[in-house]
Amino acid sequence: MPTNNVVDQRISKFKNKGKDLAKLREKRISECVELRKAQKNENFLKRRNITLSSLPDEEALSPENDTVDVNSKDREAQTRGCQAARKLLSKGRDPPLKEIIDAGLLSPFVSFLAMDDESTLQFEAAWALTNIASGTSWHTQQVVEHGAVPAFINLLASPVLHISEQAVWALGNIAGDGAAYRDILIECNVIPALLALFLSAPFKVGYVRNLTWTLSNLCRNKNPCPPLSAVQQMLPALIQLLHLSDKDILSDACWAISYLSDGSNDRIDVVVKTGIVPRLVQLMNSKELSIVTPALRSIGNIVSGSNLHTQMAIDAGALNVLPNLLRHPKPTVQKEAAWALSNIAAGPCKQIQQLITCGLLPPLVEVLRNGDFKTQKEAVWAVTNFTSGGTVEQVVKLVQSGALEAIINLLQVKDAKVILVLLEAVNNIFMAAEKLGETEKLCLLIEELGGLERLEVLQNHPNEMVYQSAHDLIQKYFNDDDVEEVQVDATQNLFQTSDVKKTFEF
Repeated sequence: MPTNNVVDQRISKFKNKGKDLAKLREKRISECVELRKAQKNENFLKRRNITLSSLPDEEALSPENDTVDVNSKDREAQTRGCQAARKLLSKGRDPPLKEIIDAGLLSPFVSFLAMDDESTLQFEAAWALTNIASGTSWHTQQVVEHGAVPAFINLLASPVLHISEQAVWALGNIAGDGAAYRDILIECNVIPALLALFLSAPFKVGYVRNLTWTLSNLCRNKNPCPPLSAVQQMLPALIQLLHLSDKDILSDACWAISYLSDGSNDRIDVVVKTGIVPRLVQLMNSKELSIVTPALRSIGNIVSGSNLHTQMAIDAGALNVLPNLLRHPKPTVQKEAAWALSNIAAGPCKQIQQLITCGLLPPLVEVLRNGDFKTQKEAVWAVTNFTSGGTVEQVVKLVQSGALEAIINLLQVKDAKVILVLLEAVNNIFMAAEKLGETEKLCLLIEELGGLERLEVLQNHPNEMVYQSAHDLIQKYFNDDDVEEVQVDATQNLFQTSDVKKTFEF
């Protein structure tokens, strides 16, 4: 059966694209579809600092009323005006970010950041600017263009802890805006200044949470990725953070690792050489969803790398955790686990065997049968990769697990791309049957499962490639009058799904 274009498009994203069939078992999916693109809901790119104390009346705190105070030469008046603006910016809903900017308050706020002898004014200004930078890209741009970046980096060294922490928060908001401002911060040597805080600042959970979150934002975004030199600077601190117990710190540190491992093999290599893979596998077992999700994403990224990277994750016990994650109550976790599994199934037959040994086939089939559609799509890729790179015996084991029946049931879905991948899996299973001389028995089993009827329906599919693929399968394997002479009982030994011992004959 000719390889279709849609399957080729995804195969072209594999590590070993262009190799012949004998080497397909070495391929590795480096594409992660929507998984890597998905925004994480557990954390925000930017955060506003909202006071919990009661706010004064809004009428008394309008930007227009307080501009005069901020521009006054009297320190008390400046502090009063700055504090009033900060309280407005800390409103729970619709803070007047643009109004504060239009009132011309950014320049005085930035100038207040340098007033080391006026810590209250300095702190109020830092807080106000932090909240403005938490807005849209335009709001962040105004803060940066008014010169706040070097001022905030200088404030990191403030002996006043809450001022230093506010600077950490503000820089996290700026870094979270995107790769451009992230790289501006890196060029301004923000990383050494942040890392120095791990040694100088007294341990305070809230402070370390903010520090971890800011480092995480400095790791995020692609096109371009963070410079490798910056990655190597941050990794030692992130590794330390991953061994703390606070769930918020662990979550953000895991997200940071997931960003750093989301890329080419050389970037994955930098991460795995830190020795952090076993700890990430441990964290996949966490009871906290906010930790499991980024830890699983990190492992998924790692197993999308080279076979060596995948083996490191396997040796650390990743395959022992995946069965539970494929059965996780959250569909998003199931999808991530299925995606990771599809990457492992794209490896050599040795790794596919480890997948079998660790009991991944039953939960994989469960997902194919009962998972939500996004999870099923990743499971379909896992099966197709398995049938492409597995030995004949391993493909037989997959069929015995009930995967063929699940594949046939999924041929009814509306997504043409998924159907094409399913048909590729069916074709791969037929190729294994041909090697054993058991094609006719496989044809009969597929007929019993309703597969031939589904293939015939697909010959009327509006997608030309679906039609052609289904037509080719029927013409090649179901156009022989002798097929019907094969007895049903002859297929029982291979394809039965009961607990009796299975043979490896088609």
